[in-house]
Amino acid sequence: MNRGNAVVIGATGQVGRAAVRALAGDGWEVCAASRGGGVDERWPGEVRTVRLDREDDAALAAVVGDGCDVLVDMTAYGAAHARQLASLAGRIGSAVVISSVSVYEDDAGRSLGTQGEPGGAPRLPVPVPETQRTVAPGEATYAARKVLLERELLAAGGALPVTLLRAGAIHGPYCRSPRELYFVQRLLDGRRRRVLAYGGRSRFHPVHVSNVAELIRLAALRPGSRVLNAGDPQAPTVAEIGAAIDTVMGRETGTVLVEGAPPDGGVGDTPWSLEHPIVLDMTAAERELGYRAVTGYVESLPRTVAWLEGQVRERGWEDAFPRMVTTYGRDALFGYAAEDAWLERRGGA
Repeated sequence: MNRGNAVVIGATGQVGRAAVRALAGDGWEVCAASRGGGVDERWPGEVRTVRLDREDDAALAAVVGDGCDVLVDMTAYGAAHARQLASLAGRIGSAVVISSVSVYEDDAGRSLGTQGEPGGAPRLPVPVPETQRTVAPGEATYAARKVLLERELLAAGGALPVTLLRAGAIHGPYCRSPRELYFVQRLLDGRRRRVLAYGGRSRFHPVHVSNVAELIRLAALRPGSRVLNAGDPQAPTVAEIGAAIDTVMGRETGTVLVEGAPPDGGVGDTPWSLEHPIVLDMTAAERELGYRAVTGYVESLPRTVAWLEGQVRERGWEDAFPRMVTTYGRDALFGYAAEDAWLERRGGA
């Protein structure tokens, strides 16, 4: 069945690879656009690839050509990209654009962007519906740019139906900043104890790339102007994630739980550590798209862990994932000296 033609921007990124595969497998003629024009070995042979600098309006217009039935955009941020897409409304049947859970703020104006400030940890409802308030639109921060993008695209909904997917903590192969590395690398380094702040109860709703791709596939079939959350069926705690990775790697790690914030030196801080949970409400996606997850977090872990081990085996985690160094810092992720000193002060417990 030929469902029409689709253009995917950012096709060789983590989500883009899965989206191209899902759309092509569902009968779409896919043009995979990326800066390097690369190919994923798991794509069907009929997928067409092109080089694209998405900042070049003329280049994007040329890729769209006489028109496409659906355009999927992994890399859109801010007003300029919203206007870029809206200018092509006459040639695009509908669009699916990736947004982020980081746009949400609580009723006191606290968000993921304020959690590093005293008293700044957001207290969002559990689960978070799409109607929850968001940070103010603007260009100053990642979240503000995503909100600006969302609002401008929704305003253009009469001419260009757009589904905006507010993704949780994306996981799976090809991630440039994989949170799972935190536990995988510790096991590879022979660590047998871990410290988890907030009692190990932190929950930051994950979403596997195949589940994002499924939402994209469904949204392409059901055009509309809307915002939908994108999450896995479950939102495990950080303690449950650590235990699941132990199981995949055949290891056993002792866990020391700290009630409250990470102690001095960031001991017990992880890429999932939050004072209060962030869990997404997936009811709207189920209702509007008929969404059913392709996989769950635990079920998806073996392939993710195998990919991570392969990436760090030859070149080390800093070279394999330089964005992790930039985002978290070397010592913040694997500050074993600070952790050992803290454990020693506690009598090695």
